[in-house]
Amino acid sequence: MAPSTSSSSTTRPRPTSRPRASWSRWPDRKRRPGHDAGPPSSSEEPGRSAILSLHDVSKSFGALKVADAISFDLPEGQALGIIGPNGAGKSTLFNLITGNLAPDAGRIEYLGRDVTRTPPMQRCLAGMGRSFQIPQPFNRLTVFENLLVAATHGQDRTESDVVDDVARILERTELIEVANRPAGGLTLLQRKRLELARAMATQPRLLLLDEIAGGLTDAECTALIETIRALHAGGVTIIWIEHVLHALTAVVERLLVLDFGRVIGLGDPAEIMDSREVKEIYLGIEV
Repeated sequence: MAPSTSSSSTTRPRPTSRPRASWSRWPDRKRRPGHDAGPPSSSEEPGRSAILSLHDVSKSFGALKVADAISFDLPEGQALGIIGPNGAGKSTLFNLITGNLAPDAGRIEYLGRDVTRTPPMQRCLAGMGRSFQIPQPFNRLTVFENLLVAATHGQDRTESDVVDDVARILERTELIEVANRPAGGLTLLQRKRLELARAMATQPRLLLLDEIAGGLTDAECTALIETIRALHAGGVTIIWIEHVLHALTAVVERLLVLDFGRVIGLGDPAEIMDSREVKEIYLGIEV
């Protein structure tokens, strides 16, 4: 997940024992011959073992149960969509997975290890990346500088490695043309792309997207879908919360439906959307 940011901050990354000037601006250069715009090699050939497993995970706020014994396995390389009415517990589930909330009961496993009490930063360093509903980049920093912050936060990486990764991400998220533009001057679609790029800059194996298509026009949504689809095709495992159903079903292989913190459906998207319970609860259609 990209580190939490505030538009009022103007702190710029400063690598130790390296000149700051070389980090201050994205060089206007063409892609080098043979430059691979694909994902890191660790995710090129994902296996089908579970990258994430939840076992009877529950969470309550007082008398309100927002996660009720949630259990599921997510195979590595798969894209899982999550839908449900407002207040169903979708964002709470994300916060439990990423460590922003601790469950009252149950167990969360990531890459075969129990991370139920692991802090969010450690989960991020282990390969969990997350976007948020409302993009909050450093508005006074350029797109390039925003990605540098995400790529270097908490990591010991060389300048050349980081710049190469940022170059790859700028290209894959179609932000290369605005790399030197302050984030505060971007369009909504570009800000959504930047939010996606910042999450990708943390080198995730598991990418969590929280309503990233919200507020976009149909044309903008279609463009963003193609970018997300390409990232997924490159091997990134995805969990995507979304109310824009046509965007979600264009990418995901499985669909999970939440209602009052309970899983009421999990499986093939077409079959799930055709089920009686989902139609009655999520779509408000009496069957």
